[in-house]
Amino acid sequence: MKKNLLRVNSFLSTGMIMFCLFFSASSFSQTSDLARIEYTFVPQTNSKNSVNRFRGFVNYPIKLGTNGSYIIPGIEYRDVDLDIKDPVPFDRAELGKFQLFRVSLAYTFKVKNDWRLAFKTGAELASNFEENSIKNRDINFTGSAFLIRDRKGDEVKKPSRFIIGLNYSTNAGRPFPLPVVNYYRKFHSDWSYSLGSPKTNLKYFWDKKNTVQAFITLDGFFSNIQNGRNVVQEDGSSTLAENISMTMVLGGLGYEYGFTKHLLFYAYGGYTFYNEIRLRDQYDNNLYKLNDKNTFYLRAGVKFKI
Repeated sequence: MKKNLLRVNSFLSTGMIMFCLFFSASSFSQTSDLARIEYTFVPQTNSKNSVNRFRGFVNYPIKLGTNGSYIIPGIEYRDVDLDIKDPVPFDRAELGKFQLFRVSLAYTFKVKNDWRLAFKTGAELASNFEENSIKNRDINFTGSAFLIRDRKGDEVKKPSRFIIGLNYSTNAGRPFPLPVVNYYRKFHSDWSYSLGSPKTNLKYFWDKKNTVQAFITLDGFFSNIQNGRNVVQEDGSSTLAENISMTMVLGGLGYEYGFTKHLLFYAYGGYTFYNEIRLRDQYDNNLYKLNDKNTFYLRAGVKFKI
């Protein structure tokens, strides 16, 4: 019975890691955001722990010729404050602040009718940087390829977008790419839906400025721990944790207000279905799980989109 539970636990953890990769890959292909600044707050239920995150990014499309080709350089910064106040079997010093610096370059071009190809490569530093330096394990690389069918324009009554692709990331520890699939459709002048990763939603356009939606989405982070942390096990032995990850699957309601056609304020409130912060060893084996009780999730910010 215990072995079966361990297998189920391992399967769920693997699934969550795969979902995280879907999130990072399909964010590029779904979003029309050129810039965003946002703040996220996640209090932990029955705990004094909490997670605070600041995130900002800029993507800058550069048109190439007249055949619908673009290159899109991008930069992103994330600052995650993990406030651990509950008793834990490891040293919490220098383990409350994690940062991510990411640079990326995408290239997309039309292939036929409404279809286009897109490729993206990127590099990131994700660490607690407790040594004020960069180590090899802080660095990760990603690569993605997508086939996109985008049907939109004044002559299209029901705009839609279909995305299928593959993504590879070195932080997964797996030598093969993972699939990405997403479908969006505006089926009424006031309604649209999206199915897939990282977000499934049903959106209602109240008027030209106000939009509300119901959604299910994924959020989280992954980071290296530069000096590692010895995690004391139940038998008294200790194992070195070398990275930390947070994975949340949640649902809720969102609101957007358009200052202009392209500049919007947004706010999302939800509740998690799955919520785990884990410390792992160098082989990504789980060593310790922080409070995993489901909790509230709040996120708000301003974005500039196409």
